[in-house]
Amino acid sequence: MKNDLSAFGISLERRSSHNSRTIMLDELQRLLRHVHTPNAAKADYLRAIIDENCLGKKSGSTRKISADHLVNLYALDPAILVFKALCFFWDRDVAGQPLLALICAYSRDYVLNLAVPFVLQTREGVTISKAPIEDYIGKREGGRFSKATLESSVRNVLASLSKTGHISGRVNKIRSRAKASSGSVSYALFLGYLCGERGQSLFETEYTRLLDCTFETMVELAEDASRSGWIVFKHMDTFFEVRFPQIIKNGGLL
Repeated sequence: MKNDLSAFGISLERRSSHNSRTIMLDELQRLLRHVHTPNAAKADYLRAIIDENCLGKKSGSTRKISADHLVNLYALDPAILVFKALCFFWDRDVAGQPLLALICAYSRDYVLNLAVPFVLQTREGVTISKAPIEDYIGKREGGRFSKATLESSVRNVLASLSKTGHISGRVNKIRSRAKASSGSVSYALFLGYLCGERGQSLFETEYTRLLDCTFETMVELAEDASRSGWIVFKHMDTFFEVRFPQIIKNGGLL
């Protein structure tokens, strides 16, 4: 049985920051460095962006726009589990921050969620063309997007995937392989858990496919995370148990 995903922050309403932005990794990193208190609330993050201008924007309107996009992508509310978990792994796995950001944004941004699986089916080393992606999104959306919006959206999706290591090259976009980490694996498992998956199926979700690694590598990294105390992971043969007591108390979904 699936949980009420919107209550956890997983939301794919038909709006997308990728029509005009990327995953805004640099901005998110600056914001989470600036607001680094355990009791921070959503209002603190918004105040940091709009009033304190921690992102260094030139005008009040651009600060507000940036805040709106970051909320769309990441919620910026510790009361929402996808952001609470993002912050938990963010501080513990600095190298994994690009993938952590992608996984969170993928769970909340409609165009990113639509386009990324199409892009990632490209074999490693193959050049990625924009036109087939634009055509794919255009057909899926039944002409809802103008040509200019499609071009902008695909350009931003590819830029986001360049930040996470799924794509390399400045001019020619080449499919490359991202580097998964203990934190990014744990976060992908967590989102699968929120979606109602349990056991081995946690390693076979749309979120774990973003990790660009083998099942065996995911298991090794989950074991590393468990030894670090970030998650609880136990497995033997076909038995798999994953829990998140640091994020979800008493084993339940609050």
